[in-house]
Amino acid sequence: MVKNSFISIIPKEKKEENRGSVEFQVFTFTNKIRRLTSHLELHKRDFLSQRGLRKILGKRQRLLAYLSKKNRVRYKKLIGQLDIREPKTR
Repeated sequence: MVKNSFISIIPKEKKEENRGSVEFQVFTFTNKIRRLTSHLELHKRDFLSQRGLRKILGKRQRLLAYLSKKNRVRYKKLIGQLDIREPKTR
């Protein structure tokens, strides 16, 4: 497994300034999700990692829902940058 295979979209200067921003949190969750997904492809029966993945997915989903309510333009831009598909609405 390659640890540094994910490319940072956010510049290094902005990372240190905006670590609490919604965009940065979603970005870090997305990197964790991709890393856990590649881990689970090798270790299919690692149930604790599956649980952790589901928890991170839920956190990211809640943050994206918050961002889509507060600022639709920033939400669309983030979805496009991270190449995350938009969740289905009921």
